[in-house]
Amino acid sequence: MRNKLKISSHSFYAVVAKRILDLLFSVSVILFLSPLFLIIGITLYCMSPRGGIFYGHQRIGKHHKLFTCWKFRTMIPNAKEKLQEILEKNPDMAKEFQETHKLKRDPRIIKGIGHFLRRTSLDELPQFFNVLLGQMSVIGPRPVTEAELVYYQDNVEVLLSIHPGITGLWQISGRNDISYEKRVSLDLLYVKTLKLSLDLKIFIKTFAVILRGKGY
Repeated sequence: MRNKLKISSHSFYAVVAKRILDLLFSVSVILFLSPLFLIIGITLYCMSPRGGIFYGHQRIGKHHKLFTCWKFRTMIPNAKEKLQEILEKNPDMAKEFQETHKLKRDPRIIKGIGHFLRRTSLDELPQFFNVLLGQMSVIGPRPVTEAELVYYQDNVEVLLSIHPGITGLWQISGRNDISYEKRVSLDLLYVKTLKLSLDLKIFIKTFAVILRGKGY
C-alpha cells in the first residue's frame, strides 16, 4: 500500500502568487490566441458538425469540488456509446482502458483535426477559462474523475489540497506513455514539493513535449 503523505500548510507562493500568475497567464493566452480559438472552432464545426465544438467532463477539483473541465472536442459525436462497443469487441483495448482510463489509439478520435489537437495539446486551450474561474491552475496534478480517486488510496486529501493543472509533472514525464501508477506518484510528488522553481521547470519542458508530440 502506498505510504500516506502528510498535508502541510501551503506556502505563500502556492496560495497567493501562484493564483496571480495563473490569472495573468490565462488572460494573456485567451486574448492573444483568440483568433486560434476561432479557427479551431470553425474547423471542428466543418469537419464534425453534429457534436458541437467543446466537450465538458466532470472532474474533482480542490477540496472535492466538482467542476466541468472543458476541451475542444476531438472525438466523434457518439463517442460515449461507441466506447462500449469498442471495448466489447477488443479485449486488449478493454484491458488498457481498465488500467489507464484511456486508449492510446482511440478509433473515436476525429481524423485529422482530432489527432492534431491532441498531439499539440491545443484541445486543452479552453481549460484556461477553468483557470480564470478558479477551478484549475496552469500547472498542477491531473484533473481526475471520481472513479480515479480510488487509485490515490490514503492520499486523496493530499491530491485535492490544491487545484488540478492544465499541465504538470505527468505532461513532461511521458504523458500517456507512462503507467497509471506512475501518473499517481507524479501527482503526489508535485503536491508534496510545490514551489516556483518546479513550476518554471514544468512550464518550460511542457513546450518541448508539445513540439515532440509524443504520448498524446
